[in-house]
Amino acid sequence: MRTRFNDRVHNFFERWFPERRLFLRSDRETRFIRLRPGTQALVLFGSAATVAWAIVASSVLLMESIGAGNIREQARRDQALYEERLNALSMAREAAEEEALAAHQRFNAALGQISQMQSKLLASEDKRRELETGIGVVQATLRRAMKDRDAAQASHDELVATLEGQSETEGEAYALAEVEQTLTFLNAALETTAAERDEMAEQAELALEEAEAAEYERDLVLDRNDKIFTQLEEALTVSVEPLEKMFTKAGLPPSTLLDAVKRGYSGQGGPLTPITFSTKGVEPSPDEARANTLLKGLDRMNLYRIAAEKAPFAMPLKGAYRFTSGYGPRWGRMHNGADFAASHGTPIYATADGVVIKAGWHSGFGRMVKVRHEFGIETWYAHMSRLRVKEGQRVSKGQRIGDMGSTGRSTGTHLHYEVRVNGRPTNPMNFIKAAKDVF
Repeated sequence: MRTRFNDRVHNFFERWFPERRLFLRSDRETRFIRLRPGTQALVLFGSAATVAWAIVASSVLLMESIGAGNIREQARRDQALYEERLNALSMAREAAEEEALAAHQRFNAALGQISQMQSKLLASEDKRRELETGIGVVQATLRRAMKDRDAAQASHDELVATLEGQSETEGEAYALAEVEQTLTFLNAALETTAAERDEMAEQAELALEEAEAAEYERDLVLDRNDKIFTQLEEALTVSVEPLEKMFTKAGLPPSTLLDAVKRGYSGQGGPLTPITFSTKGVEPSPDEARANTLLKGLDRMNLYRIAAEKAPFAMPLKGAYRFTSGYGPRWGRMHNGADFAASHGTPIYATADGVVIKAGWHSGFGRMVKVRHEFGIETWYAHMSRLRVKEGQRVSKGQRIGDMGSTGRSTGTHLHYEVRVNGRPTNPMNFIKAAKDVF
């Protein structure tokens, strides 16, 4: 049966590939090899398939090489753009810090000027009240003197009329002389009082002019203070709102965060103490209330700054890397962190100040480091090739804690980075992306 099938195959190919014989001759004998049509067809088709496979494989390799080159070029461009963005954000953060510091200095200078102007205003008010009191006393004295003068004039007229109706005697002449002397004294006293009245009136006019000038200067100071307060309030709003958004995006409620910072920094005193406290139950002035509100805002911004330094808003890598996997379900399981791939031995840095609570081998994570931070936050760094810290050691933000590797359950060199808040894993990119909007 098999022979018949072979014969049919050979007969089918015989019209294209007739039977051939290859003779092999030696010194002693001659042999030949019989090449039947099926055998020739099999060799030809096998050779063609081999050539076709070689062409296809070469084309695939060539296309993969071209595609890999394009991917590497795109990765380099993305890296350059990311580094440029990081530099721009760093410069913007430094400019914002300088602007906030300058605004704080201008605010302190404005408070000094306000204090000096308030002292001058209080002194001018006291002087004006003293002048008003003196003018009142002079006017009362003038009124009494004028009454006395009128009474003396009336007495003089009566005496003159009496003396004219009577004969002149030595006693009457003496009385008339005494009355004349009295009138002369009163006239001199009235002239002196009138001169003092005129002088006090001039002083009162000068005092009124000074009071008007002081009031005008006070209005200028109040207007300038209003402009300064407005600029400070705008600067404070621009500085605080991005920080609040940053913590909210990272899943850290601002109110809870500030309470935690206040518990750790409960000292009092210093330049941010409220301006005044009344012991007489008197409400503070509008400027004082406004200044106290600004000081509370600056204190809130300072607490946000402290919290930002304590929370892990930094990147664990500083060199070139590739983001390979994000937070979320992966292959039917939950992936609780983010993966960053780079060359073997790439330095890994702590993303915030904290204490090392784990430094060693940990199941599928391989060599890993756990760092406990403020506000119930922990950061995990897994699959490292080398550890550079020990358990119980305190580390600072940006301190090198290990080298990238592929230990544990890993398919290649990379860093598995996790952020946990109160023991629950959260997306670490929320912290990294939220910080990009501010820093």
